[in-house]
Amino acid sequence: MTSPDALVRSGTASGVTTLTLDSPHNRNALSTRLMTELIEGLAAAVADDAVRVVVLTHTGPVFCSGADLKESAQAYATGTLPAGMLGDVLAAVRECPKPVVARVAGPARAGGLGLIAAADLAVCAREATFAFTEVRIGVIPAVISATVLPLLTPRAAAELYLTGEKFDGARAAEIGLVTAAVPAEELDAKVAAYCAALVQGAPRALAGAKELLARPVAADLRTELAALSGLSTGYFLSEEGLEGVMAFREKRPARWVPAAQ
Repeated sequence: MTSPDALVRSGTASGVTTLTLDSPHNRNALSTRLMTELIEGLAAAVADDAVRVVVLTHTGPVFCSGADLKESAQAYATGTLPAGMLGDVLAAVRECPKPVVARVAGPARAGGLGLIAAADLAVCAREATFAFTEVRIGVIPAVISATVLPLLTPRAAAELYLTGEKFDGARAAEIGLVTAAVPAEELDAKVAAYCAALVQGAPRALAGAKELLARPVAADLRTELAALSGLSTGYFLSEEGLEGVMAFREKRPARWVPAAQ
C-alpha cells in the first residue's frame, strides 16, 4: 500500500500498474526521494507476475520539471547531487522487462524528457510543452542523452539542445520524442488503448521484443540472421509459443491475457 506522503503513488488494475509522480509543489522535480520511490515502484511492478504494463504519469499541471534545483543547491557542499542518481532511474525504466508507457498531460523539462524517452511508448497532450533547458543554467543534458539522442533526428537534437527553446506536443511527435500527441481530452483513451493492446502480448515475448529493439546493428548479416533464427525457434518452442499458437488455432484468448474487470 502506498504511503500517504509518498511522492510516487502506485495502483494496479487489469494487469496495468500506474506509477504517479505526486510532488506538485515542486512540479514533480527529480529529487532524491522521488527518484528512489520511482525505482522502488518499478522494481515492485517487475516482481509482480500479475503486472503486465507500467504507466508513468503525474499529478498537477506539470509532468516533470527536471532535476530538483533547490536540493541541488543545498547539496553543492557535499558534491552529491540529485542528478547523479538520474542514470539509475533511466536505466530502471529502460531495462524494465515489461512495457512502460509515459502519459504526459503537461510540460516536461530537462531530466523529465529523459524519463519520457526511456519509456517504450509515450503519449502527450498536444498542448504540453517541452524544452532541453540545461544550457540556460550552465549545464548540459548529459545523462538524458543516453535515452533521448537515439530517438531524435540529429538536426532536431542540435537545434533543441543548443537553443533550449520550447516546443509543443506536435513537434515532440514529429521528432520522435513521443509516440503520439493527441488533444488533451483524448489522452486517457489513447493510453488505455495502448495498454489494452500491450496486455495481449505474452510476458516473456514482450520482454524478448524489448531486447530485440535494443539489439545493436550487426556488421555481418548472415551471422546475425543465424543468431536470430535460433532465437526465433526457441520462442516458437517455448511454453508461451506453444500456448499462443494453440490459442490462435482455437480462436480463444491466450491464457496470459488478463480477464476483463
